[in-house]
Amino acid sequence: QVQLVESGGGLVQAGGSLRLSCAGSGRTFSTSVMGWFRQAPGKEREFVAGISRSGGMTRYTDSLKGRFTISRDNAKNTVYLQIDTLKPEDTAVYYCAACKTAIVPSSRTAYDYWGQGTQVTVSS
Repeated sequence: QVQLVESGGGLVQAGGSLRLSCAGSGRTFSTSVMGWFRQAPGKEREFVAGISRSGGMTRYTDSLKGRFTISRDNAKNTVYLQIDTLKPEDTAVYYCAACKTAIVPSSRTAYDYWGQGTQVTVSS
C-alpha cells in the first residue's frame, strides 16, 4: 500500500515556475513507478510525466517536453514535478500516482494508487 500526498500548487502568473511535490508513505515507495497526471475542468485526466523506480528513466507527454521535469528522491520518499514557463492552459488539478509495473506507463488505468491532487492556476 502506498499513500500519496501532493503539495506545491497555487496561483501563479504566466511565465512563472512551480515545483510540485508528492510525498509517499509506506515501505514500497522506492519500488514504485511514479507518475504525474493533470485534469483541467471539463477534460479527461491526462498523463504528464513518469519516472522509473531508480529515477534513471523518465517519460513525458510529447507536447509538454521541455517545460516539465520529473524527478524523485527515494531517501525522502518524494517525487517532484518542476513546471517552467507556465501557461494558462496548464491550469488543472495535478495528481501523482504509483504503480508496480516494470515500465513507465502513460495510461492512468495502469496506476494503482493516487493522491488527492493539488490545484495549479495560471493567470494570464
